[in-house]
Amino acid sequence: MDSMPSPTLSFVRTHIKPGDRICIALSGGADSVALLLTLHAANTTPRESLGIGLAAAHVDHGIRPAEDSAADLDFVRDLCTRLDIPLHIHHASVPDRAAQTGETIEEAARTIRYDFFHSLIACRKADSILTAHTLDDQAETVLMKILRGAWTEGLSAIHPVVQVPASVGNHPGKILRPFLNTRRTDIEAFLSHANQPWREDPTNTDIIYMRNRIRHELLPQLRAYNPNVDLTLANMAELAREEELRWQAELSRLLPQLLLPGKPVRGGGRSVSTTLGTSAVAIELDRLRALDPALRRRVVRAAARQLGARLNFEETARLLALCGFQPHPTVTPRIGATLQLANNLRAERSPRELRLSRSQP
Repeated sequence: MDSMPSPTLSFVRTHIKPGDRICIALSGGADSVALLLTLHAANTTPRESLGIGLAAAHVDHGIRPAEDSAADLDFVRDLCTRLDIPLHIHHASVPDRAAQTGETIEEAARTIRYDFFHSLIACRKADSILTAHTLDDQAETVLMKILRGAWTEGLSAIHPVVQVPASVGNHPGKILRPFLNTRRTDIEAFLSHANQPWREDPTNTDIIYMRNRIRHELLPQLRAYNPNVDLTLANMAELAREEELRWQAELSRLLPQLLLPGKPVRGGGRSVSTTLGTSAVAIELDRLRALDPALRRRVVRAAARQLGARLNFEETARLLALCGFQPHPTVTPRIGATLQLANNLRAERSPRELRLSRSQP
């Protein structure tokens, strides 16, 4: 393979413009090295140059032995020096963060990476960060979401474009994934043809991590049933993403009509709690009853999310049972009944409303 598939550059040209500052998330692995080479080649083509400012960003997660991390950094630094590309470096300790927050190693590593990427955008060192997630990564992520019981938005998995909003005084930007429709085997073939080495991370074969168990154990078994299962799963993510966009547009239209602040007061109007750190919202039961089950479930979940809480399937089922819309073995749909849910979320059934309130910890 002489070059990466043309859809990769078509995607890039669609989402960036001349003059943008683009930063490649560069681990040293095959995917990120190929992405850097692809963008560098496109940006140095005389007549069709992208016209962008190209840089790279490398994160030392502090997971592997120091000599391995140092070798990765040396490889990345040498590659950027050869291509005359500026390099941003961030050192962190994922194990320390995981111990402090209770996150898994994978979750802590992801949080550290994206905090760094967002900081590069916020301080105007980048307009967009490009990560080298592939179709294989997408398939693995969809399976992880299925096994964990994700909703539709979770099945959308890795998004090709993620907007990074500006906080106060900061710069907005984007996370872009140009390789999301590209297979890992194609990337490695491209690098081999170009005689470009890359770094292999031995933790990618350690089956202590769920993603690696899916990659090395589960997916090979599924391919015996469907040789194209990776593409099937990636297509599922795309369908889920489009479905979710449609639902979010519908919810944005309906929620202002359905969600009510505080509690009704005698004589009309509503009172809003003045208790510090407490927020509340209510939904009229008759309005909920008029909705179809799929929309009803989404409205209840959106109401909780407006208070900063996320509902799982079981919690949503209990709330709908509290309203009398479906049976549940542990919930009685009576007036005055309450439920205490995770994330300090409290639900109360009044004669005419479902009321949700949440106190900040």
